[in-house]
Amino acid sequence: MAKPAWQQKIARERIAILFDLAEKEFRKHPERAQRYIELARKIGMRYNVRLTKEQKRKFCKNCNSLLIPGLTSTIRIDRKRGLIIIKCLKCNKIYRKGI
Repeated sequence: MAKPAWQQKIARERIAILFDLAEKEFRKHPERAQRYIELARKIGMRYNVRLTKEQKRKFCKNCNSLLIPGLTSTIRIDRKRGLIIIKCLKCNKIYRKGI
């Protein structure tokens, strides 16, 4: 059952705050950043709120780590197929996104 609109609005705001905190805390405390992402996903599921495309591309759905190119992920471009290939360096999960 869907939650009231005011609860969903608060949930969206909280998710945005948690993603910002995860980006700020990643350098010093990567495990804390991972926990913030886990919490944001749980809030989204509990209050039936979808994450934005930007938010979905910022983390690995397998291990909940923040995907930062060069540090926790590698990015390649496959021009023949028109794909962006993102590989998580923690769990080796591969994501293929259309350009």
